[in-house]
Amino acid sequence: MSGTLKIRVDQEKCQGHARCKSLAPELFNLDEYGNAHEVGDGTVPKGLEDKAWLAQTNCPEFAIDVTEE
Repeated sequence: MSGTLKIRVDQEKCQGHARCKSLAPELFNLDEYGNAHEVGDGTVPKGLEDKAWLAQTNCPEFAIDVTEE
C-alpha cells in the first residue's frame, strides 16, 4: 500500500456508538450528539493506517469508508 488513506463517516449511517473515537481518537471527533466525524479532511497520517482499518472494522453501522488515494 503506497497511497494515502482517507476516511469518511457517512452521517446517514452513524448512530453515535463512538467505537471509532475510542479506537482511533486521532482520526475522529464527536459532535454534540455523539456522532463521529473525520478529523480535518479525513487524511490518515502515516503510522495510523492500522487504526483507520480497525475503526472501520469495528463500526456496527458500517458508517466508515476507508479509501486509498
